[in-house]
Amino acid sequence: MISRDELVRACDALLRVERFKDYTVNGLQVSGNKRVARVLSGVTACQALLDEAVAWDADLVLVHHGYFWKNEPVAVTGMKRQRLATLLAHDINLLAYHLPLDAHPELGNNAQLAKCLDFTVEGCADGEVGEGLLWLGCPPRSMDSWGLAAHIDECLSREPLLIDGGVGEIERVAWCTGGAQDMIMSAFEAGATAFVSGEISERTTHLAREMGISYLAAGHHATERYGVQALGEWLASEFGVTHRFVDIDNPA
Repeated sequence: MISRDELVRACDALLRVERFKDYTVNGLQVSGNKRVARVLSGVTACQALLDEAVAWDADLVLVHHGYFWKNEPVAVTGMKRQRLATLLAHDINLLAYHLPLDAHPELGNNAQLAKCLDFTVEGCADGEVGEGLLWLGCPPRSMDSWGLAAHIDECLSREPLLIDGGVGEIERVAWCTGGAQDMIMSAFEAGATAFVSGEISERTTHLAREMGISYLAAGHHATERYGVQALGEWLASEFGVTHRFVDIDNPA
C-alpha cells in the first residue's frame, strides 16, 4: 500500500505532464482513498470499467481516456453524474493521462505499439522521442501494405482498415495511436510510405490515395490498450501495488 499522493507525484514526474498542452486534465481527476493497494487500469473510464473497479474493490482506476475534456458540457447530469457518483460512493481515485501517455519513450502508447508490432524506432517527426507524437521507423521485415495489414491483424487481434496507396514494399512506417488520422500529411512529408493510426475519416481515403501513402486504421481502442497496461505494471513494480488491466471491448 502506498500514499495516493506519492503515487500521483511519481506518475506526473515520470510522464512529464507539464510539457504537454492537452485537451484534458492529466493526473488525478477524482480523489478518493488516500492509500492505494489495488490499481485497476483500462483504456477509458466508462461505466463498465468503474463497475469492474467496484466489484474488485479497487482503490484507484488508471486510464488513458478520463473526463473533463475541452469544450464538453460542464453540467454534472446524466451519464457524467452516474460515473462520478460511482467513484465518489466507493472512494475510488481516478487517474488519467492522455498525451503524456501517448508520448512516453518506454511506457507510452506509441512505444508499446511499436514493441507489439516489432517496429524499429528511428525517431519522431514532431520532436524528440518522449515528447513527439508522430513516430517513425521500419517494419520487422520486407512487406507490402497488405502484408503489413496482416501483420497488424496477427499482433493486435484486430483487422485494420487498409487504404492502399500503391507504394509497393514499405521501407519506412509512421504511427500515432488513437485519433491521429490527420497526421497523415506529416507522415508523408517525413518520408513514410505507410501510416498506422487508430481511426479513419472520410478525407483520409483521398489523402492516402492521392499522396501515395498507405493508411491503416487499426482501431482507436486497439492501438491504445498497451500504454496504460505498461504504466500499471510499472506502478506494481515500483510501489508493490496490485495491478489488474480490464479490456472493455470497443470495436472503434
